[in-house]
Amino acid sequence: MAALMVIAVGAGIIGALFGLGGGIIFVPVLTILFGLDATAAAAASLVGVVATSTGTASSYVEKGLSNIRLGMLLEITTSIGAIAGAVIAAYLDNWILFCIFAAVMFYSGIKMAAKPERKISPEDIENGSDMTFTFVDPAETVPEQTYTVKHAKGGVALCTFAGMISSMTGVGGGAIKVPLMNLYMHIPIKAASATSNYMIGITAFSGAIIYMIEGAVILDVACAVAVGAFVGAVIGTKISARTNAASLKKYMSVVFFAVAILMLLKAGGIL
Repeated sequence: MAALMVIAVGAGIIGALFGLGGGIIFVPVLTILFGLDATAAAAASLVGVVATSTGTASSYVEKGLSNIRLGMLLEITTSIGAIAGAVIAAYLDNWILFCIFAAVMFYSGIKMAAKPERKISPEDIENGSDMTFTFVDPAETVPEQTYTVKHAKGGVALCTFAGMISSMTGVGGGAIKVPLMNLYMHIPIKAASATSNYMIGITAFSGAIIYMIEGAVILDVACAVAVGAFVGAVIGTKISARTNAASLKKYMSVVFFAVAILMLLKAGGIL
């Protein structure tokens, strides 16, 4: 449990920096190192994701990085998808869940490697639009950043899928939401990551409740994950304030690919 808690601290830091919730670390660790089945790992991971979101939300909201209005709009369909995904997961074999997890990691890794960040140009900004927002990022050359949310309706629809994947695999949905918000909805990386961190707590909570009702949550494991993740998330927010997240994000594709390969080996019974 002590080792798991230490690992969860690292996962919480990664989750806070990149809006991923730490699920990409929790699930492989719990299945490969600790021998949990896919459903139990996803359930414990979602508890950790809630803790990560809790540790980052207050800081990011206070700084204006989290887009609360957009987050709550997207969360409507995301939560519906999360509940559906948790119910579906109970009827799927472990190897299927492992393969779904790996597919999500490969997809996100390719997106980040091919297009690490969508730069927001002046042409993208619609002054006077109710979907135009501003935040301050001291780590950037120009601290005040303005952007206009594009394709809001499409983003709402696609977040249903993100919610389902979140609950079925325990990744928290950030691995899908961050590329979706940046590449499709034209939201700067830092704002997308902070908004994702705000959202994933609600999404993960929706799925975790279903797993709790089904008896899939192993309490001592979930507790160790949650405590470590919360501590890591608080540390991660402090690092984020001094870091240009866009310069770091491209390296996350390597992590995604490595995790995806490990989960495929697990699905094939090699690990």
